[in-house]
Amino acid sequence: MNQELVTNNPLSEHVKSALAVSLRGCEELIPQDEWTRKLVRSEATGVPLRIKLGLDPTAPDIHIGHTVVLNKMRQLQDLGHTVIFLIGDFTTLIGDPSGRNSTRPPLTAEQIKLNAETYYRQASLVLDPAKTEIRYNSEWCDPLGARGMIQLASRYNVARMMERNDFHDRFHAGTPISVHEFLYPLLQGYDSVALKSDLELGGTDQKFNLLMGRHLQQEYGQEPQCILTMPLLEGLDGIEKMSKSKHNYIGISEDANSMFAKVLSISDVLMWKWYTLLSFKSEAAIAALKTEVEGGRNPKDAKVALAKEITARFHSVAAADAAEQDFINRSKGGVPDEIPEVQLAGAPIGIGALLKAAGLAPSGSEASRLIDGGGVRVDSSVVSDKALKLPAGVYVVQVGKRKFARVTLS
Repeated sequence: MNQELVTNNPLSEHVKSALAVSLRGCEELIPQDEWTRKLVRSEATGVPLRIKLGLDPTAPDIHIGHTVVLNKMRQLQDLGHTVIFLIGDFTTLIGDPSGRNSTRPPLTAEQIKLNAETYYRQASLVLDPAKTEIRYNSEWCDPLGARGMIQLASRYNVARMMERNDFHDRFHAGTPISVHEFLYPLLQGYDSVALKSDLELGGTDQKFNLLMGRHLQQEYGQEPQCILTMPLLEGLDGIEKMSKSKHNYIGISEDANSMFAKVLSISDVLMWKWYTLLSFKSEAAIAALKTEVEGGRNPKDAKVALAKEITARFHSVAAADAAEQDFINRSKGGVPDEIPEVQLAGAPIGIGALLKAAGLAPSGSEASRLIDGGGVRVDSSVVSDKALKLPAGVYVVQVGKRKFARVTLS
């Protein structure tokens, strides 16, 4: 479609709405004017745009940090566009070097297969399965062979590859970089060529790889995709990116009670970012709720609403209601809005030592007595094992009815 025609004519309400949906919570939309032209063309022709998200099955489960981009996919899917959920079964054999300061050990084909079996089932809790195209990049990467891989590698130069932050930093630090790691961004970019993608989504840590897709599509004579990056979701600690290794995550396959309690444990400040990135409420509804809180409404009301929405999405409304009641029953009124923040080093640490170090028990013997009496809870679950050791992570620890602390253990 003619660029001047798109620029000089006012956008329809449908395109304005689609653009607003695209921009909600996003970090960058590159280039926004190209995406606007694609939306206008799609409306004029009735041809849906092809929107791609690739995930490597490096672990068997997805946490809600992964659903930030899945939520955006669902919003665009609801506008009538085609979403492609791409499982990187081939690229996982290499290992994504994004954000790494060392070579990532590749997984075996067997591990990848086992992990991939659960990925789409879990993603379908957010996406509409009937309107989702599921693909595996081994479809086109396996047939490339040695000749095709060499031809693909000729489409990009080493100097530009070394501009990538993780490669640049590792090179200057004298940290090894394996040649096969250069293949990862090339193959992720080639995925966009194979799928004729109009838009690719990813976290901010994926920007280099997403831009590679634009470059390679131009190399292969295609219209380049736009890219949309979403912020990385801070985990339960409100500091680090949500990650299983940091024990600050909520798995989307966790039981409803645990999911509800964990959402309630986040800070009031972090809650609003979670609303923007995880809630399906309109921006106007979220703004109105925030105004009410600023005007004196208890922020816990807003947090409970968010916890119920997220829990209902991955379970059911009935399960979310039951989880709320269970939380009230088990915690005798729930976690207070303001609780002390405690930072502790030395993970893993025994529960008795943790209680003493966090100021929740005056001594180890008193900690032991409290545990025997059923008066100690971690993330709303009663602790019965005095030998319990907690790994690094973030925990809401309760002693009795009134003592609480949010403990970040490293």
